[in-house]
Amino acid sequence: MIWIVLISAVAFFSYSNGANDNFKGFATLYGSGMLSYKRAITWATITTFLGSIAAIILAVSLVRSFSGRGLVADALVNDPVFALSVALGAAITVIAATKVGMPVSSTHAMVGALVGTGMVVSRGNVEFSKLATGFLLPLILTPICSSFLSFIFVRFQLKSTPTNCDCICLPETELLVQSTQNIQVVEMPTVIFDKMENCEQIPQQATLRFDRAKLEDYLHLFSAGLVSFARGLNDTPKIVALLILIPFLNIQVGMILVAVVMAIGGLINARKIAETMSHKMTTMTSRQGLSANLITSGLVIGASVFGLPASTTQVSVGSLAGMGWANGTANFQVFRQILFAWVLTLPLGAALAIAANYLMSWVF
Repeated sequence: MIWIVLISAVAFFSYSNGANDNFKGFATLYGSGMLSYKRAITWATITTFLGSIAAIILAVSLVRSFSGRGLVADALVNDPVFALSVALGAAITVIAATKVGMPVSSTHAMVGALVGTGMVVSRGNVEFSKLATGFLLPLILTPICSSFLSFIFVRFQLKSTPTNCDCICLPETELLVQSTQNIQVVEMPTVIFDKMENCEQIPQQATLRFDRAKLEDYLHLFSAGLVSFARGLNDTPKIVALLILIPFLNIQVGMILVAVVMAIGGLINARKIAETMSHKMTTMTSRQGLSANLITSGLVIGASVFGLPASTTQVSVGSLAGMGWANGTANFQVFRQILFAWVLTLPLGAALAIAANYLMSWVF
């Protein structure tokens, strides 16, 4: 009976995670007006699901990290009531934030639930050194890094963006190459950065053209998919860690289950998060959104590969904050509200998990 309840609680956490997190990679596309909400959430769901499946191969180390082993006593790690309490505490915290449109970290909620329940049940027997170096330090440093990197990239763009370049043309020109025996004619491409109307004066059959704006839009779409892929890669094994005690459920099946329910949560319940991240935090161009997404995906994928618990929420919000800081459109009131929600996530996740532990201990 307890295994069914645990699977249901983890499914609830997966749904909450998807509702709060799935859209975040595509917030810049929706915010810059490149995609409608419907198209953005569809692509976000697909790419997140692919990242979740890739986690089966690339991010198994995170499963071990978030099982609680080494952080709390092994007796707790092997207790299904403890896992059930963590899942419920984290899930309720995240779904509550989703309902009010606050992008919070599922990782924060889960760490708060793990540590809070562990401290109460084991009477303070928690490895705080591991908590600081293995959890809190990466969670604090990654959004700071993403914010400063985004600021630098966008400031560089604002200072260096050419005003007279709409396309890239590669017209063919002939180059004479003289050897000891004869003279050969070799066709060599010449790169021209110019306005589209000037490129159009070059004969079409002798030209390979790239519309810079369209090229950047495609790159932006790819970068958003990369962020969502990274999120699925990083978050799925964290949630699956709560299922490893179940004797009849292996990690691979658990990852597929979490991936599917996360996708459903994003499709049904992501609208408020989308509006906050796309329209309330800052304004942006497609090029600026591209930079923010590349920074976010790079940091999150790197953290996943090395088994570090980076929060996609915090990294992506940090990138948007740096972008808004650089282009002068940041809504710092909204950012302060989000920061307050982040601070509240840890103790709220802990309190709810502790309450759930008392209730589940009485039930089971």
